[in-house]
Amino acid sequence: MASGTLTAAYIAATILFILSLGGLSHPETARRGNMYGMCGMGLAIIATILSAQVSSYIVLFIMMLAGGAAGTIAASRVQMTEMPELVAILHSFVGLAAVLIGYATYYGTAIDHAHVLVGAEKTIHEVEIYLGVLIGAVTFTGSVIAFGKLRGLIDGKPMLLPARHLLNLGLAVGCFWLGAVFVGNESIGGGVWALVFMTLIAFAFGVHMVMAIGGADMPVVVSMLNSYSGWAAAATGFMLSNDLLIVTGALVGSSGAILSYIMCRAMNRNFFSVIAGGFGTAGGTVAASYEGEAVLISADETAELLRDADSVIIVPGYGMAVAHAQNIVSELTTVLRERGKNVRFAIHPVAGRMPGHMNVLLAEARLPYDIVLEMDEINDDFPSCDVAIVIGANDIVNPSAQDEPNSPIAGMPVLEVWKAKTAIVLKRSMATGYAGVDNPLFFRPNTQMLFGDAKTSLDEVFKALK
Repeated sequence: MASGTLTAAYIAATILFILSLGGLSHPETARRGNMYGMCGMGLAIIATILSAQVSSYIVLFIMMLAGGAAGTIAASRVQMTEMPELVAILHSFVGLAAVLIGYATYYGTAIDHAHVLVGAEKTIHEVEIYLGVLIGAVTFTGSVIAFGKLRGLIDGKPMLLPARHLLNLGLAVGCFWLGAVFVGNESIGGGVWALVFMTLIAFAFGVHMVMAIGGADMPVVVSMLNSYSGWAAAATGFMLSNDLLIVTGALVGSSGAILSYIMCRAMNRNFFSVIAGGFGTAGGTVAASYEGEAVLISADETAELLRDADSVIIVPGYGMAVAHAQNIVSELTTVLRERGKNVRFAIHPVAGRMPGHMNVLLAEARLPYDIVLEMDEINDDFPSCDVAIVIGANDIVNPSAQDEPNSPIAGMPVLEVWKAKTAIVLKRSMATGYAGVDNPLFFRPNTQMLFGDAKTSLDEVFKALK
């Protein structure tokens, strides 16, 4: 394929990627956005295969076969509820690829005597390699730890080392110093040790950064790592002189950064405080504990309340994902709407374990888009709501965020379900949420608790309602 044709194909792929991002901004156009993205990636792959950049088609097709097989297996086996950890581990692949490509590019440049770089060109190329390896290493280990936390293999509580901020500062200074040693070093032996030590430091920083972030901030972490993976891909594009990788990486990196900012604003959190870690520990404040007697309700009584209600708002949380309850929720919604009930869903920006987690699950259950509303759109409607049903959510419906100035989640916008005439909370137990903060909602006089697995409980409610 001629150079001009390759460039035109890359430009077309870039346009498709931009259209994909635009389509993914709204549920009604998300399917179209996915199609744009797949077409863009397909075009990019075909153009690259036919380009002069390929030196061994045998190796290329073996690698494509291996990657395609892994992707097919993952797509067929991974449940929708496991998407957050899948996204996290895929980010780690991008980071590791950037590290490996960085080392390969460094050694390839060193032994390629036919294309010797000198002066500013050599310095720029070494900076590209160094930054690509640095960002990739942080993304790789940070994503692996995020995967472990989302999977439940690692405790969701933040690991707070003594003087952790000074430790991070020391690691950053070390990376800058090693960068100065690496860039402009005339001997390959002198440059490689700086690159290796920086990689080890970046690996350690990625682990420490995500280990210090509490479980309540995991949606922001996933979005942040998405941004990092984009910048790692862009750095890889500079190393390989691949314009499409540069543009695509910049798109992913910038969109991930913007999404992280939006989510931090939704949580009333400063982005840098999230990176610093320690959700619920700032200032040494301790979350207040609440005592009282929760009012229990049965499935039959819940069905009776729903039968008499005119307005119902459902608040899904991670518990719905764990219980795989989205389909029974959809069936229950259909029955209620057929009986003339006004049923809507209230989605908090950080519900679940990744941005849009609840929207994805509800879309899988084929719920109408027009009844799935964001927090700002529906929060004022709770006072006129007859029944608010909370399915496995905790921190996002905690009134202490408004009522307790010293609460670790103070100031975080929450769904005001306690203002409904009756709030029914479906939970397995009285355990705290991911932030580790007790929830006084459970003891409010208009709150009733329906304990048990969410899917089992809603099945019983559905049968009683029918």
